[in-house]
Amino acid sequence: MADTVLYEVSDGLATITLNRPEAMNAMNTETKVAFRDAAQAAASDDAVRAILLTAAGDRAFCVGQDLKEHIGLLAADKQSGSGRTMSTVREHYNPIVRALTGAAKPVVAGVNGVAAGAGFGFALAADYRVVADTAAFNTSFAGVALTADSGISWTLPRVIGPSRAADLLLFPRSIGAQEAYELGIANRLVPSAELHAEAEKVARALASGPTLAYAALKESLAFGLTHSLDETLEKEDELQARAGASEDHTIAVQAFVNKEKPKYLGR
Repeated sequence: MADTVLYEVSDGLATITLNRPEAMNAMNTETKVAFRDAAQAAASDDAVRAILLTAAGDRAFCVGQDLKEHIGLLAADKQSGSGRTMSTVREHYNPIVRALTGAAKPVVAGVNGVAAGAGFGFALAADYRVVADTAAFNTSFAGVALTADSGISWTLPRVIGPSRAADLLLFPRSIGAQEAYELGIANRLVPSAELHAEAEKVARALASGPTLAYAALKESLAFGLTHSLDETLEKEDELQARAGASEDHTIAVQAFVNKEKPKYLGR
């Protein structure tokens, strides 16, 4: 894996760190490939019980596409007529978002600074966002004459509502950390100096919890957003039967009766 993305698994927690702080963690080709591979590895590894997505440096979580590289690739496309540059959405961004949203385990994003464009989309692909009080969000796309990608046209309306999402996409602006918290973009707001420790604390708590139940909750929430009440009730019945048959449920009930702290196995 490239140095621009660091990947580590420890005690059931996979930590993916975007590591181009000098470029505000912008997505050049090398970084996109490494990020995609890390996200897919974490999602598919049964030993991983939770995923933490974070970034190096203090200024930025991720500012999206590396426009310095992008403009050169566009020029090469014009000469060759290939149009390959814009295939990055299909080849990189879509697989990253699918891996994070589809992972059968909770995903936490620790947003340390600016999250713009695809960086905003990647943060929204997480299930839970711990945000530094110095962070900011910006959709950015229309500002460079592009439409939405990185799943943001699906995730943003579900987080803040379609009307507010349309406003932020049509008229990109910087959203400060406090406003992001008030809108529901940030689940937890913390001082900048405490961001990495708090995000890891949250992710490790989830990694040691009833991960099968978390996966079912994640599936249930996604299902309920696009299905009727009756269909969702049927899905809840299916998922609850599965959760109720798990070892984790038995462990939790026994621990409750014995007034002990449960030690979950993830099965």
